[in-house]
Amino acid sequence: MSKLMTIGLGYIGLPTALSFAKSGEEVVGVDISSEIVSQLNQGIVHLEEPGVAELLAEVLADGTFRASTTPEQADVFIISVPTPNQNDKYHSCDFQYVDQAVQSILPFLQKGNTVIIESTIPPKTTVNRIQPMIESYGFVVGEDIYLVHCPERVLPGKILWELRRNNRIIGGVTKRCAEKGKEIYGKFVEGELILAGASEAELSKLMENTYRDINIAIANELVKVGDDLEIDVLKVIEMANKHPRVHIHQPGPGVGGHCLAVDPYFVVAASPENTELIQTARAINSNMPTFIVQKTKQLMDNICGKKITIFGLAYKGNIDDIRESPAIEVLRLLKETTNYEISVYDPHVQIDQLTQNKSDALRNSDLVLILTDHAEFKQITEADFSHMKQRYLLDTKQVYEHSNSSVHYYSLGDISRIKQEKLSV
Repeated sequence: MSKLMTIGLGYIGLPTALSFAKSGEEVVGVDISSEIVSQLNQGIVHLEEPGVAELLAEVLADGTFRASTTPEQADVFIISVPTPNQNDKYHSCDFQYVDQAVQSILPFLQKGNTVIIESTIPPKTTVNRIQPMIESYGFVVGEDIYLVHCPERVLPGKILWELRRNNRIIGGVTKRCAEKGKEIYGKFVEGELILAGASEAELSKLMENTYRDINIAIANELVKVGDDLEIDVLKVIEMANKHPRVHIHQPGPGVGGHCLAVDPYFVVAASPENTELIQTARAINSNMPTFIVQKTKQLMDNICGKKITIFGLAYKGNIDDIRESPAIEVLRLLKETTNYEISVYDPHVQIDQLTQNKSDALRNSDLVLILTDHAEFKQITEADFSHMKQRYLLDTKQVYEHSNSSVHYYSLGDISRIKQEKLSV
């Protein structure tokens, strides 16, 4: 049994730490938040993810996991901290948390240790930034210390399952580093362990999310085309996807989360002159909240509405994660550019500005604006709508099952109806 230390106990770091602990390794999870550390040691989970609370209880009982605010000696160190964008021209990577995490473990490194960077980082970061930091302490990477970049590739809501079952890219600075990484992840990962160079692993992870961002941008741009030409683009997408080699994603109010809305910028910043398509896709998706607000204003003008009820702030359905959520941007724009009364309801998110009761959120409202595809929003009842002043619904996630509803329903497919009805008023 080896001793592992994970630095960062967020949406990826905590499930990773618990997965290793479940396999029988001694795991210490480190986080700068004393509140999170205290809660975890009491069996209280600070994030919403299926199975995590149960697994935490199990490994605490087994004695294979504990949380701490300070690093200590270990055999393996896993860095899983945020890498946000900087507020510069290309939204490049802010390395402060990775730098702090690496610096915090340097005094505890010993020959034979393995350092794994799971945080999403730009190409060449492992060899050009992390390796010099380690070697400044007198170690030789590849001989004394094994340095690996192993990006996660999981879906929120299925993180524990996908950590175990998905293929993993093991990017080593040297071949021996990659082999050590494979040995470590082989303790619980059942998917294929793919050996690669560190820089290849970094760029692969970024391009996986960039590919999806570009595909979503096509769908979102198609919404604007459909609005202009008065064509139902949801029907267009459905038909196009019956082609055996076509898969257009579903449009939405934008792109959120700590992957799709962030990672493409790291590629852009690394090679700005060669990433015109990536930059265009980012601009399209980043502008979708503005487009949604414009259409919302049109609809509210048509119906002389005064109150909007927003359903959903999380960036995707059935989770509590609001990082980079386009719903947050829609809410901000509405507050800054209109005088509408706005109430917000999200059964998964716990922040002060939310209305906790659905009926209270809907009371005297003219429009429901769905921005997240939570399962709870599939079937809004007639009793729910009875609290509204007017029964209008703009569904930017195509989630509400509206066939037998008395509500006036609009989706991103037929959003041009808003413009048509405005002209006919």
